[in-house]
Amino acid sequence: MCGIALIFSGVRLNLSLLHVDARSPSLHPVHEQLEFPIDGLKAALRRRGPDSLGGVKVFISSKSSSHGEENLFECFIERVDDGDAFENQNDRYKMENSCFCSENGLVLQSENSHSDPTSVAELYLIGATLQLRGLNPIVQPLMDASRNILVYNGEIFGGIPIERDENDAETLMQALGTCCASNFNLDISTCNGEGKGQSTIVDILSKIQGPWSIIYWQDRAKTLWFGRDAFGRRSLLVHWPTVEDSRFLLSSVSPASSIFHSSGLDDDNGTCEVSFWEELPCGIYSISFDAQSRDCCLVGAVKKHEWTNESLKELVEWKRTRIEPEPGNISASYLKDFLSQHECNSGCLHNLQSISGSTEAPVSTPAEIVLDALRKSLIRRTSLYTVFQGTTSASRKAELGPVAILFSGGLDSMILAALLDECLDACYEIDLLNVSFDGCSAPDRISAKAGVQELRRIAPLRRWKLVEVDADLSDLTSETKHVMSLINPANTYMDLNIGIALWLASGGNGWIYEAIDKDEKFHRRVKYKSEAKILLVGSGADEQCAGYGRHRTKFRQGGWHLLNEEMKLDIQRIWKRNLGRDDRCIADNGKEARFPFLDEDVINTLLSFPLWEVTDLEKPVGTGDKKILREVAKLLGLHEAGALAKRAIQFGSRIARESNRKNFGSNRAANQASAGSVKIKQHTSS
Repeated sequence: MCGIALIFSGVRLNLSLLHVDARSPSLHPVHEQLEFPIDGLKAALRRRGPDSLGGVKVFISSKSSSHGEENLFECFIERVDDGDAFENQNDRYKMENSCFCSENGLVLQSENSHSDPTSVAELYLIGATLQLRGLNPIVQPLMDASRNILVYNGEIFGGIPIERDENDAETLMQALGTCCASNFNLDISTCNGEGKGQSTIVDILSKIQGPWSIIYWQDRAKTLWFGRDAFGRRSLLVHWPTVEDSRFLLSSVSPASSIFHSSGLDDDNGTCEVSFWEELPCGIYSISFDAQSRDCCLVGAVKKHEWTNESLKELVEWKRTRIEPEPGNISASYLKDFLSQHECNSGCLHNLQSISGSTEAPVSTPAEIVLDALRKSLIRRTSLYTVFQGTTSASRKAELGPVAILFSGGLDSMILAALLDECLDACYEIDLLNVSFDGCSAPDRISAKAGVQELRRIAPLRRWKLVEVDADLSDLTSETKHVMSLINPANTYMDLNIGIALWLASGGNGWIYEAIDKDEKFHRRVKYKSEAKILLVGSGADEQCAGYGRHRTKFRQGGWHLLNEEMKLDIQRIWKRNLGRDDRCIADNGKEARFPFLDEDVINTLLSFPLWEVTDLEKPVGTGDKKILREVAKLLGLHEAGALAKRAIQFGSRIARESNRKNFGSNRAANQASAGSVKIKQHTSS
């Protein structure tokens, strides 16, 4: 998919249940509070190269009944893809809750209404679609016969039945349309009345396996739903109403202009900057409406809902039962328990003798079980579902690689490459995207070239293309400003360095070596741009398998239990520290980031093992850290990659070194200033 947005004005939100400080917003006409033009938001979405961009407006007005008994609602809906109003299939719609839909943009009034509207709220839903699933092109927002409206940025890899040729958004729209219309403003978690026994919106969204963010207008219930998946694999930014801008806004990306509309609040230490946007915490939210008669104001109550999928709840809580090994009691009993609860693909796994030494019942090793889970994760993300090719010329379909890899030649990207070779049809080339700020001398460029040689040894028939993206930080002035808007609300030099590296690499605009003779003994370096729309990224591997240096520090300080707590913290904050930022930087190039290590089944598999099977930080760097993934690499024949130490992209590409020299004068000065955590605006203003 690509990106979604919502501009909601003319309503006063009750945020008391979310503990959000909106700084006493007041209602003003829409034209008086535009901190940035709506066109800027659309432009940010268009940069992502969508196949289509559409919009739908919903106008809600509250009216007192003719007898003054209760407040009713009227609404009309207008499609504004190209300035044309949505044409209803029927002449007139009438709802049980007195809500009406427009025909060609005209309000259809209630026959029994005798009073003027007391207030009008406007919801403007925008959907940009980079279509990767389905046989026929779609335009978002989607609208069904019941006037429900959906904008969806995500993929369904399980939980909701979907055929290989179906489109995710259309399938989800059908599922949501069957849900009951309970008033979730009350403490009601199940359907009742006429809808008793039906699924709720929360039920459906809790089932989805895969990354997603969503905005959904449930017409009958007069309820707006929005949210993002439990791990935050798709970006969704929120602007809660403030004095400066009383609109409620949601967007997959920050328009460049909004980065300059932060509010300054004074505190004891000076000025504290408050970003216009913030990352929406993972979860499902709803806004139900009421009208206050005292000031004729439409009020929306915002509520966050608990996941209803128990398996998903367990993953979010990230509980591991076996943390610290007991001396003399490390046996295969836990593994037999695991195998009794999880089906393993015998075609992908080797049946080996039990590690307990028994010959009675052979079992698979932990690494083989993880390998199987990763292989299935790759299949779901690459070859199980038909990649939409409506915009691809027939001459290129036979050779165009639909999937590329963010490639450093390190452990995680090498595992992804080897597995992608197994999953993807042999006719396709595979682009390996590598960025360097120090030419051939950057550590990631060196390991990437070595990695390609190892891949060619285990998969000689595959056409591997190492795409070398060369960059010079001093030449990236306008690009740096643009990436600052993409990483927003993140605002440190570390975020910016990572963002620039990801943005350049995912663009895939670099160089490759092509043979100039039949025997492929001589090559020349030529310009090349990767056209793959799907980009595999290794995010989540270090958090789950203790790959960071801070994990080793925690282990030294407090042993296994402190290590486990640090890993749990990493997973539970990955949405805020990493994934939203990374998704925005990659999507800006018209690519969709997919994270195989953050597949729900992979997370569950790794969490099911004792911690000492996943990592062993008593062993040296490059051996005990990410222990189980190193064993996976060896099973795939990647012996050299299996011994490589962890190296973050900002250091492996050497952008951190160049950034330190540019902004702090030297690496030494940057280290003394803890440059990675320094906020960009604070440093430049000092």
